[in-house]
Amino acid sequence: MSQILPKAFFEHEDVVSLAKQLIGKQLNTQIDGVFTSGIITETEAYAGQGDKACHAHLGKFTKRTKVMYEPGGVAYVYLCYGIHHLFNIVTNTEGHADAILIRAIEPTNGIQDMMKRRQKKKQDKTLTAGPGNMTQAMGITKKHNEQSIAGDEIWIEDRGLVIDSIVETTRVGIDYAEEDAELLWRFYDKNSKYISVK
Repeated sequence: MSQILPKAFFEHEDVVSLAKQLIGKQLNTQIDGVFTSGIITETEAYAGQGDKACHAHLGKFTKRTKVMYEPGGVAYVYLCYGIHHLFNIVTNTEGHADAILIRAIEPTNGIQDMMKRRQKKKQDKTLTAGPGNMTQAMGITKKHNEQSIAGDEIWIEDRGLVIDSIVETTRVGIDYAEEDAELLWRFYDKNSKYISVK
């Protein structure tokens, strides 16, 4: 039996725990009349308070980061290197600026549409492994920034899947974060091939 995760789920104060709990949940999009979905296989946690890898570190408040200060349960989508849209979920209560980056999913529905969006002729792990690949496959762009994660276009379901093979490791591409680069705040299902980096 599936249940859409409510906004209250994302308002929990422990972003690291939430990032781990999201492994095994199903991410769904209904964009431009196309339904796609996949099981979340890889996430990273970012804490607004005291995390040097977080965009809102030291209270940084800009046009881009302001959405991070909203109550949990909304999307934070930004463009990385001017190419890739990265999809994050704001968590915690208003003013904390915590967020979870969704790095990969294992596709379950709308695979042909995902392949079309990704301009791929055959299905392999690169279809939805890696945060830029995942958002492109799911049709998520900057226009979804600040949207609800329990809305008509993007939502997450708990379908009762229990993952007991979760790896806790360091986050990707944050060497600049000094000691915080060593935090074990990245989670992935070691039994899934849909992982960006193992």
